[in-house]
This record gives sequence, structure tokens and C-alpha cells, in this order.
Amino acid sequence: MAASRKILDQMRREPANIRFNDLKKVCEDYFGKPRQMGSSHAIYKTPWAGDPRINIQDSKGKAKAYQVRQVLLAIEKLEGMHHER
Repeated sequence: MAASRKILDQMRREPANIRFNDLKKVCEDYFGKPRQMGSSHAIYKTPWAGDPRINIQDSKGKAKAYQVRQVLLAIEKLEGMHHER
């Protein structure tokens, strides 16, 4: 998880400069294995109702900036849920 913290710091600083495999590692640390993995997409299940998934896409080895921001928001929501207990 220490490596994920380092990647998270970079995600917050430079969302447009994140490697897809790094984003995938963070997603797996927080959300588990992808429920679906295609050639360029990975979809992760989240524990809340509504739109309970995170979809990330490989774009020539890089993650898409808007998806990096979506993952950051989902992690904040997940951590908020753990603090409320």
C-alpha cells in the first residue's frame, strides 16, 4: 500500500501524467480485482449504490486524466465511508 500512496500523491499533482498500470495497481488495492478486464479497459466494482463502478482505460500506456480524477473521488468516498463507521 506504500507504493499506492506514492502513486496517489502523483495522481493528485499530475492527473494527466499517470501510467495506466500505476492507476490499475491503485484501483486493485482499493477496490479489488477488476470484475471485467478487456484489452484496454478495466472495470472495478465499488461498494455503494447508484453507479457502483470505476472504469479505467489504457491510452498508449497512460491513464486518461478524467479517469484518474474519478478514481481519486471514488477513493475519497470510500475512505469517508470507513471513517463514518
